[in-house]
Order: sequence, then C-alpha cells, then structure tokens
Amino acid sequence: MALQPDNQLDARGLPCPLPLLKAKQALSRLAPGQLLEVQATDAGSWQDFETFASHSDHELVSRETRDDVYIYWIRKGPGAASV
Repeated sequence: MALQPDNQLDARGLPCPLPLLKAKQALSRLAPGQLLEVQATDAGSWQDFETFASHSDHELVSRETRDDVYIYWIRKGPGAASV
C-alpha cells in the first residue's frame, strides 16, 4: 500500500540542516495526524530525521532511498500544535 501524503516537501539539493528545518516548518502547517513526504539528497538527513522523530511527538512512518534521493514520510503528532 502506497503512502498518500497530505503535503510534499522537495528538499533535494539543500545541505544539512536545511532539509530538517524545512520539514519542521512544513509540519507546523499541517494538522495533527496528517502525513508529510520529504525528498532530500543530503546523506546526513537519514540520521537527522530518525533522531528528530525519536525526540518529538511526530512519527517517522517510513523512509527509503531511490537512487541518490532519501524519502521520508512523517506523521504529525497528535500533541503537536499547528501555526
């Protein structure tokens, strides 16, 4: 079953820590429970997104690599406030 994101973020070509910072901004605009898909090319983002999810109310639902692109699906946590 393919994940159907509520929003997508293209962070390809951005150096660390910008993919994560842009993802945090995008998550702030989502309602709790909505799903964000992030595409990044920074290899450090693999660990950054895992650490972020483990220290936040958000869930890293899935992640994968396609060629040189890292793709993350993050569900906004129920306790996370919207802007």
